[in-house]
Amino acid sequence: MINIGIIGGSGYTAGELIRILMYHPNVNIDFVYSTTNSGKPLSVAHHDLMGDIEMNFTDVVNPDVNVVFLCLGHGKSISFLEENKFASHTKIIDLGNDFRLTKDAIFEGKEFVYGLPELNKAEIKKANYIANPGCFATAIQLALLPLAKNNLLKSDVHINATTGSTGAGVSLAETSHFSWRNNNMSHYKAFEHQHLGEINQSVNQLQADYSDELIFVPNRGDFTRGIFATLYTTSEESLEDLVVKYQDFYKNEPFVTVTTTNINMKQVVQTNKCIISLLKKGNRILITSIIDNLTKGASGQAVQNMNLMFGLEETTGLHLKPSGF
Repeated sequence: MINIGIIGGSGYTAGELIRILMYHPNVNIDFVYSTTNSGKPLSVAHHDLMGDIEMNFTDVVNPDVNVVFLCLGHGKSISFLEENKFASHTKIIDLGNDFRLTKDAIFEGKEFVYGLPELNKAEIKKANYIANPGCFATAIQLALLPLAKNNLLKSDVHINATTGSTGAGVSLAETSHFSWRNNNMSHYKAFEHQHLGEINQSVNQLQADYSDELIFVPNRGDFTRGIFATLYTTSEESLEDLVVKYQDFYKNEPFVTVTTTNINMKQVVQTNKCIISLLKKGNRILITSIIDNLTKGASGQAVQNMNLMFGLEETTGLHLKPSGF
């Protein structure tokens, strides 16, 4: 069995990790670390776990686990790892943004691999340290990578993506209160969202000469989980040829589906799936990409990476049914 620890156990991504891993056939949850809830049952923070798992939060770290998931706020993983040392065999999967960019990938001799399986699967299988991608970044990269692979990005890409309230984390802010979110919508960090760095990095990994702009407007949606992203750019390729290129790029990727039909977010909520829809009008290609921000955009992808790192079938523990209705 793979003994795992979770750091930052009270948040949304940690809760999703627990839900997946407590039924994973190859995993034993050794500890869930939370200084705010130490000694209390997991169900204090994750109410739906009541009756499913009898375990308490702890403020003590077992440094000898096989893998540790860092579910800390962005920028906090480095300070935690400086203060808490793990065994040399312990693999680390960071769900924050501390190590996602190449310039930040090496820390205390540890080299973090960018953990987008559809891009870096071979490297992930050999890695000991993973920087899990951001949620918006996952949806947008999966929409763009087949174009970059075929050197088909020739102009600016316009991106509009809406995420649920869980994307803001468990700590309350004005814009995450029900009274503000309900029947409401707004954009934030337009043109300067922090995920643009990792998106551009991955695009340039496949199409090094791409220097046009990714024009990204992120939105807050009136729902709890999911990301609905639409992207458009110019393309002289026919829709039929584009579909073939997308399907070929993802032919060995179990969680990505390509279609030309209209799609809706409930097809992926509570799953590790990404569904991509292609539409062509004149010389413009519209790409729609949908994921669950907590699963494929965070915890599910982290488990997918763990499976690859330990030589397991990539889909183990991730056969999850969407909400549907």
